[in-house]
Amino acid sequence: MASHIGRRKFLATLGGAAVAWPLAARAQQLAMPVIGFLDSRTPDTIGDRRLRAFRQALNETGFVEGENVAILYRWADNQLDRLPDLATDLVRRQVAVIAATGSSRAALAAKAATSAIPIVFAISEDPIGLGLVASVARPGGNATGINFLTTELTAKRLQLLRELVPAATRVAVLVNPNNPNAEATLREVAAAGRAMGMEIAAFKASTSQEIDAAFASFDRPHALFVGGDGFFVSRRVQLTSLANRHGIPAIFSPRDFAEAGGLITYGSDILDSYRQVGVYSGRILKGAKPADLPVVQSTKFELVINAQIARMLGITVPATLLASANEVIE
Repeated sequence: MASHIGRRKFLATLGGAAVAWPLAARAQQLAMPVIGFLDSRTPDTIGDRRLRAFRQALNETGFVEGENVAILYRWADNQLDRLPDLATDLVRRQVAVIAATGSSRAALAAKAATSAIPIVFAISEDPIGLGLVASVARPGGNATGINFLTTELTAKRLQLLRELVPAATRVAVLVNPNNPNAEATLREVAAAGRAMGMEIAAFKASTSQEIDAAFASFDRPHALFVGGDGFFVSRRVQLTSLANRHGIPAIFSPRDFAEAGGLITYGSDILDSYRQVGVYSGRILKGAKPADLPVVQSTKFELVINAQIARMLGITVPATLLASANEVIE
């Protein structure tokens, strides 16, 4: 009789455990930290490699998506006016950290939506000037991240274009007027162009239709300088196709353009920027404060040349340029 009572107690205990295990698993799932990933573009535009770099850096800090961290993705689909609502939604969902990428507008939208939730940004503009941080060394608030250089590389980019096309004296410059760096880029190109004896003509475009219109209004430039811009990256196939169709040697910023058929690119290693966003997101999940994490400045730059496009345009790439390239696409 006692053995039957003991068996019933054991089964009752076992049954209670069976109920408790799912509840414990559910509680663990609910306790899983959530990263809000806010980007101004589309998943197709950002590309798999950047997201992989972000996730891999998270993994290296001890967080694996779906296992011990969840990621809520919010894409503005290049409609920048959607960013404030998307940022507000992430705040409402009480994410543990917001990773803001794609443009400074994403970082600014996140900053406007919360002063409490940590923000990790990847931007090309001055974070102090934008009001995101108090200083690079000690950000002081709820935001930090990586500042990859764009405007600072303008003169170098124009110099590379001159090296590739020595006879170029008339250069068209295309910028997105919605980009905070647009005017600074135009000033830098104008100054560098004067020093090289170049005639610079400025053009602006913030939509696909305006890009078409800009190319239609070009007055037979010898070369084209395309300013760094997230929207332009999303239109890289259009931009490279138009440049090649018009037979205009063009230089762009991130390597995405060379891979899409652009002649030459020079800029910060963007994959490294996404890795840094992942590292800082992981460190914050472990308890680090954004106020104490210094803004990281880009130190990795890459030169990519598309030799196939050079041949199509009848351009002989100098041996010195080939030797200094990080990659030559054949």
